[in-house]
Parts: sequence; structure tokens; C-alpha cells
Amino acid sequence: MFSFPFARRAILATLVAAALTARPALAQDAPKPATPGFDFSGVLYANFKMSMDSSSKAANGGNATSKFDIERVYLNFRMPAGDDGSIRVTTDVFNNTTAATNGYYPGWTIRLKYAYFQYNYLHDIGGMKGFNATARFGMLHTVEIDHEEQFWPRWMSQTAIERSGFFSSADAGVATLVTLPNKLGEVYATVTNGPGYGTAETDRFKDYAARVSLTPFGGDDGFLKTFTVTPWIYQGLTASKFQNGGTGQLGPVSDGLSRNRLGIFVGIKDRRLTAGLDYATATATAETGANTSASPRGTYDNTQTLTAAFAIVRPFEIAEPKEKSPLSFFFRMDNLKPYSDARSATGGQTTSSAQQQLIYGVMWDLNQKTSISLDWQTLSRQSGSTVPEQNLLFLHLVTNF
Repeated sequence: MFSFPFARRAILATLVAAALTARPALAQDAPKPATPGFDFSGVLYANFKMSMDSSSKAANGGNATSKFDIERVYLNFRMPAGDDGSIRVTTDVFNNTTAATNGYYPGWTIRLKYAYFQYNYLHDIGGMKGFNATARFGMLHTVEIDHEEQFWPRWMSQTAIERSGFFSSADAGVATLVTLPNKLGEVYATVTNGPGYGTAETDRFKDYAARVSLTPFGGDDGFLKTFTVTPWIYQGLTASKFQNGGTGQLGPVSDGLSRNRLGIFVGIKDRRLTAGLDYATATATAETGANTSASPRGTYDNTQTLTAAFAIVRPFEIAEPKEKSPLSFFFRMDNLKPYSDARSATGGQTTSSAQQQLIYGVMWDLNQKTSISLDWQTLSRQSGSTVPEQNLLFLHLVTNF
């Protein structure tokens, strides 16, 4: 288990300072950005999926299954809220396939993805153009996933860290975003509930996270302008299942269980080549026993390790940069090692068990706002893993409006 109490204190101090700072003297005379007007936009994800793995065929008389689907419709509303203030509300329209287990409406439904107030509390700090800071309060972006979605197209698949269940892409809390001068990058820090936007708060603990995204060539005009290095940290706690005690138990357990993540992302985004590398770990404390005299409570830490890489290439634009091409090819590989402790492994798996996700195919831009892709997505077992394998063929479509 790793612990970073200094990071938690630093993040909390930064956010408190952001909330209490109105307009420091050093920023009073700096020019203010224009107040935005009402803005509505959206994005639609649709696909056709064919499942050809053995488990899908076994459940359907040996036949492959297929379906058309609307995966998501995001509706974005942005508008001003006073001087230096604005709001963003993003609704997530989706098909609630978990209704059988959560008791909610089984079908198309709507929920909030983002809903926050933003206050621009510093402008051109110290007279340095572009050195700005904002604070957010509400349902907002978590520390890293939205940042990586600027490189990897979410409409084909979630980013590696979200797909592996490290944390959600949005959560309720408070955040601050500081953009660095000379286009050198940004710093983003959050304090959130922890469970994510898909569920309500479940305990008294909060999660603390921060990332630093550095763009050392951001002021240049060359190929490396978007080259980004992003180390990030996410530290949290969850409640013990024995927090309230119970009949026959030794008493309530008030201590939280560690839920810590740590990683680094390196990426570049250019029309000719977009690529990224991910390395991340997720450490969680698990409980054993029944918290009784006969079966005392115990704890241990399990760490998951994720490595991922992807590339999106437009070969005709590489050959002729002045001519835009609608055709691109892409490849992505995720490798997840879920167990560092054998007690977490199930179904005969060991600490060496792993799983590999492959995504590859071809993409075509229909116009400036709409793209389609034909892609294979496979999940395979490695080193004794018993995870169900997948073999999926997709036709994806995304349209922005």
C-alpha cells in the first residue's frame, strides 16, 4: 500500500485557497476574458456490434449475436453566471441495462454527467499572459480520464484506466484548474466523493487527486507542439463493511480502506499521428474475516498494474501534409495484471494472471463533425487468467452537433 498524506494536504489547501480567493491585488488590473453567451452542443455515439466469442455463441445456440445500439447522447449546456462565472450542465442519455440489479427503470433514461459552477478567480497572474486559474463546484471531471480523451476517441472505447475500473470519469466535488504561462501546460486538482457520477455518496470519506500536464513545446508551431507528459495521483478511502458493527462482532470499524491510484500518461496529438502511452497502478485494501472472536478481521493490499499504448495514423497526410485525408488507421493494446496478492485472485487465478485488450481498425471522416470506424475489439486471457474472452466486431459512428 502506498500513502501520500502530503499530497492530500496540498490538494486540499489549494482548493480551499481557490474557494476563498476573490480577486487578489496582483490580478485586479489584468484584462478579463469576454463573458460567454449561451452555448448548446452535443455528441451522439452509435454502433453496430457483432459478438463472435465462444461464450456469446454458447448462449445463443452456437450463433454469433448482433445488435444496433445508441451508446450515449451527451447534451451540453453552457452559459454565463455573473462576472467571471459560468455553468456547464451535461446530460447523459443512455440505455439502463443494469435495471435488473438496481431496481430502476429498464430502458432509455437520463442522468447528469457534469453539472458545475465555474469561477475564474485569477487572470494573467503576475502579468504573465495565459497564467490563469479557475475553481469548479458540482459534478465535475475527475483527475485524468477527460484529459486522456483529448487523445484517444472515447466513442470507440473508454480510456484504459476507466475501462479497467480505476475510477469514474466524473464525480461530485470541488476542483481548481491552473493554466501555465507560455502554453506550458496546466495543473488540475480535485476533492470528490469517490463513487463516481453513476451512484450516490456511500460513506464519509473523500478522494483527493491531482495531475500536472506539461507541454514543453506548447509555444512552438512544430510537430511536438502537443507533446504532453502527465503524472497524476489519486488517493482515497472507502468505508469498512464493518463500520457499523453488528451482532456478534467485536465492534464497529471506523478506519477507511485505502483506494489509491498512481500513473503517468505521455501523449501527442497531431492530425498525422496521435499516440499515447499509459502506466498506472491501483492499490486497494481488502478485508478478511467476519470481525468476530472466532473469525477476527484482517486486511491486506492488492495492486493492479496497467500498461497501455495506442496510435492513430493518417498515412496519406504523413506522405503529403498539405492535403487533408479522411482515412486513418488505429491500434491500441491494454495489458492489465489484476492481482499482486493471491488472496484477491478467484477461480484458480494467480498473481501472474493477466488480460490483454486489443482494439484495431480503420476510421473515415464523413465530414468535419461525423466519423465512422470499423474495428475489432478482443479480450484474451494470459498466464492462467479465467476472465471471459471477447471477440467483437464494431461499426462505430460519432457525430458532434
